[in-house]
Amino acid sequence: MKLGVNIDHIATIRQARGTIYPNIVQATKLAEKAGADSITLHLREDRRHMQDQDLFDIKPVIQTKMNLEMAATEEMLRIALKLLPEDVCIVPERREERTTEGGLDLVSHFDQIANISDELHQQGIQVSLFIAPDFKMIDLASKMKVPVIELHTGAYADSNSQDERDDYLLKLKQAAEYAKKLGIQVNAGHGLNYDNIFPILDIKEITELNIGHAIVSEALFIGWDAAIRKMKMIIQNKK
Repeated sequence: MKLGVNIDHIATIRQARGTIYPNIVQATKLAEKAGADSITLHLREDRRHMQDQDLFDIKPVIQTKMNLEMAATEEMLRIALKLLPEDVCIVPERREERTTEGGLDLVSHFDQIANISDELHQQGIQVSLFIAPDFKMIDLASKMKVPVIELHTGAYADSNSQDERDDYLLKLKQAAEYAKKLGIQVNAGHGLNYDNIFPILDIKEITELNIGHAIVSEALFIGWDAAIRKMKMIIQNKK
């Protein structure tokens, strides 16, 4: 299982004071040196953390791959086609949300998302869809012929009881198995940390986990390099 390190909240710290530090490019280089298998970043409509120039500054220095998270809008499509990241993960986005809430509604926005996905694919960009662990959403993703989905693990991470967590975990496992049978690569992420990640690691169908906030938070105490290595070790050793 691979680790995609989300660096959005490095930019959040920078934007809080409007400074030029912490340096996004340096964070990217150090993340890869510490074992990140990819670098994930979300260019939001309101630019609350990542800025347009960040993407173009980071792209030339990445040694692994860039996973750009973006909403299904014409503005973001234009930026992605200019940037040409290796991967694009299409995510839902609302201005008032604190962080991405829930998965894409592929029923209501099927044509819009499918058209953007097709344009990205034509430029050699691998597209994934950020969706809830729901068979209907997986079927629609399959209908779009996207190669990858990313299962939203937020409900699992935020569950208030063991029974609730077990229920969400079962849904994630069943969804991963179902998608894999359809020939879709399965990634996962959102709300995962150093404590709740272990049951997710037992879902063998998951190829990659994208984690950011927990790693940035841990880095406050042990350092950026050590925080990434710690998460990488957990994923590799499952202990």
